[in-house]
Amino acid sequence: MKFAILNTDYPDFLHWLYAEHVGLENQPYDGQMRVRNESLFGVADFYSSNLRKLGHEAWDIHANNEFMQMAWAKEYGIHLKDFTSPNRSGREALLGAMEKKPLEYLKTLFRRKRRPKRRKQSWFYDVLAAQIRHHRPDVLLSQDMFLSCQFFKEIKSQVRLLVGQHAATHLPNSEDFSCYDLLISSFPPTVDYFRKKGIPAELNRMGFEPRVLSYLEDRERNFEVTFIGSFNSVHSSRIAWLESLCVRLPNIKIWAPKIDRLPETSPVRKSYIGQTWGRQMYQILDNSRITLNHHGDIPPYANNMRLFEATGVGTLLITDWKVNLHEMFEPGKEVVAYRSPEECVELITYYLQHDRERKAIARAGQERTLRQHTYNCRMQELVDIVRKCL
Repeated sequence: MKFAILNTDYPDFLHWLYAEHVGLENQPYDGQMRVRNESLFGVADFYSSNLRKLGHEAWDIHANNEFMQMAWAKEYGIHLKDFTSPNRSGREALLGAMEKKPLEYLKTLFRRKRRPKRRKQSWFYDVLAAQIRHHRPDVLLSQDMFLSCQFFKEIKSQVRLLVGQHAATHLPNSEDFSCYDLLISSFPPTVDYFRKKGIPAELNRMGFEPRVLSYLEDRERNFEVTFIGSFNSVHSSRIAWLESLCVRLPNIKIWAPKIDRLPETSPVRKSYIGQTWGRQMYQILDNSRITLNHHGDIPPYANNMRLFEATGVGTLLITDWKVNLHEMFEPGKEVVAYRSPEECVELITYYLQHDRERKAIARAGQERTLRQHTYNCRMQELVDIVRKCL
């Protein structure tokens, strides 16, 4: 089978990626794709590479990466009426500005929002449509269900099966998702939601890519306790939990894309280090004796990437207790679960003082992830699901 995997990236990540790799925006499409994949951010090429290992053809599309999409359009002779690249002198001036203030410069370039509206002459959908027609995949998997359903209705004749993937956040009631032939989700209520709408839906959890381990440097676990995550509108309970911990355990180190939602008096600010993405994030997890997890305001299921990223690198994960956690890990033996901030503090204190137990649980968690929760396992599941639908 032929798969096309459609993703959109956080604008903040794109700002960081192109600031870290000055001149990357001038590289051919394949060169930009290689650097994007080697960043290890999100699911990188974890879907496509494992589908290829299973004997299928697979391509990644990063639909809102303007530099990559314009490079593809140029290489395949796609004329875009509503997009004008800077001329040479203007581009050189912009690149000079980027060297001084890369993030400010890049924010002006990634001007399209993550959820673009369907427009007749939108470069976003023009390039995406051209890529789908070029690949003509058997399966088009859209990892961003905020994209236009009208667009997918128009392009659907180019694919055999249109699959959507969504986790837990609220989807707009105004959208007609009947264009999708199949929905997959790591969040059981999302599966139930679409089944009630008469759309086939199946559980397909997140996972870990063992290849990540080859990128990690062998370092001491010099961070006692870490937290890596976001502070968005669905994370008010996460913020309250973490503030409670920071008051009691000031040695916690925190990384997040932004902390502008936090009040100036928040104790989290004193523990905040900065942003971290992809490979650097995995290195921080690997350098941690304990890393923490909190699912935010969307109960009651365990359902985020940190479950597998932390255990995958062999770090002790202390996570919030959820009703389905035991389906993935055995609490107390492969991960540690808490039910309150107070219990979380007690568990952190205990395992920092009991290294042998900490290491044993971390090792067992890693063994479970490498055995049952890899992206190779997930893609085998996905292929089986898709075959039934086809």
